[in-house]
This record gives sequence, structure tokens and C-alpha cells, in this order.
Amino acid sequence: MAGLSIGKLAEKAEINASTLRYYESVGLLPDPERQNGQRRYDEGVLDRINFIKVAQQTGFSIQEITILLEGFEPGDSLSDRWEQMAKQKRAELEARKKQLNSMIQILDSGLSCKCLTWSECKDKIEKEGSC
Repeated sequence: MAGLSIGKLAEKAEINASTLRYYESVGLLPDPERQNGQRRYDEGVLDRINFIKVAQQTGFSIQEITILLEGFEPGDSLSDRWEQMAKQKRAELEARKKQLNSMIQILDSGLSCKCLTWSECKDKIEKEGSC
């Protein structure tokens, strides 16, 4: 049989076969060809899967990835679409980064803290910036 089985594609893409089925069900992947009832994928679909994985790792939701792949109005410039969504996602990530850095600073302060209570530690952090 020509094409990759779902198991082989999943192995090459380093994801579960159930993830491939999910991607198909939400429209991120096109319905594969079937031979004798078995899914057969063109190896070119790996690029699309890798794009989906990177997009997910950078915080894009399934809905946003669908829009990135196919959801724009005809006539919209692909580069304009990408730029708009990338700028918005970047701003979201910067906000999350700020929150994470604040949490890390609090944890670092807590690890070197010699206070007996959280209230004492919190007061020192608020007054002095660290404990």
C-alpha cells in the first residue's frame, strides 16, 4: 500500500495516532486517502503537523491554528494575517512571561527566606523587594 499508515505517520511526527485523528476531526488535517478502509497519508502532511506542533507550543489555540492554516477571508494577504496574529500572540506571551518571571522571583525569594511565617515573608517582600 502506498502512503503512510496512521501508526507510521504518528511515529514520524512523534505524536499519538489519537492526536492525528483529533486533528482530522477539527479540520487541522485533511481527510486522508483510504485503502482497504485504512488511512493512508502523504508524507507531505508532516510539514503541516510540525507547524501545528510549533503553533501549539507557542500558545496558539486549536481555533487560532485553524485560522492560521485556512480561516481567513479570500483576498486577505497571508503575510498580513500572520503578522496580525503573531503580534497579538506575542503580546499575550510577553504578559505571561512577566507573570512567570514574577512567580520565579517570589519562589527564589522564598527559597532563601529565613522567615518563620508566610505573612512575615510577604511583608518583607512588599517593603524591601526581597526577603
